[in-house]
Amino acid sequence: MTGTLVIVRHGESTWNKSNQFTGWHDVPLTDKGRAEATAAGATMRDAGLWFDVGHTSLLTRAVVTADLALDALDQPWLPVQRSWRLNERHYGALQGLDKKETTERHGAEQTKLWRRSYDVPPPPVDRDDPRHPLADRRYRLLPPDVLPATECLKDVVARVLPYWHDAVVPQLRADLDVIVVAHGNSLRALVKHLEDISDDEIAELNIPTGAPRRYEFDDSLRPTSAAYLGDAEAVAAAAAAVAAQAGGGSPP
Repeated sequence: MTGTLVIVRHGESTWNKSNQFTGWHDVPLTDKGRAEATAAGATMRDAGLWFDVGHTSLLTRAVVTADLALDALDQPWLPVQRSWRLNERHYGALQGLDKKETTERHGAEQTKLWRRSYDVPPPPVDRDDPRHPLADRRYRLLPPDVLPATECLKDVVARVLPYWHDAVVPQLRADLDVIVVAHGNSLRALVKHLEDISDDEIAELNIPTGAPRRYEFDDSLRPTSAAYLGDAEAVAAAAAAVAAQAGGGSPP
């Protein structure tokens, strides 16, 4: 027997709303984002879900989304583990920039390459740049050489999968039901692994905010089912909104 896994991307943040590259920058949820988080919890409650343990990143938008969802699920007491390995992708020198303006300045092809290619990161920030994680006290106990100045999705996969194998897999093998609340790219990295998505195909995957996705596994932890919960049309519309953030329909 193995447990059930549910992944949830955090609700809309203030920089999602203003269409900025957010990355490791810590921003709050919007009112819409808080409502999405609460609705995600209600959806999971209506589906009869009950969790044994949770996981989030160290970024506020994921932490608060988990808190609101678990409150709606009547499990505000759930033990939750937090790790920098579940953080959003670090966007390097793009962090804080407007996505459409970046597309207009550098062209759609270059911007999409930075944003969605599997192995091409944006330009890095310097170590003394306030956007570098070295400037953030929450990472002060980590070895400096693990803190990224920029990342592509391949880099995110490399930091997410050790946490998956070391922290989450043993819980699933112990027949525990697990919820992971994280970010568009850290969850894309996990979905790529779980669903065996190719390097090229992962560029077109868009994970909507606040939409729980449930996985069931066989004894080898291969997914036997994977599906979003809730209204299918609403989930599709949310994914399309993510895809349009760069302007002109270009995926984010």
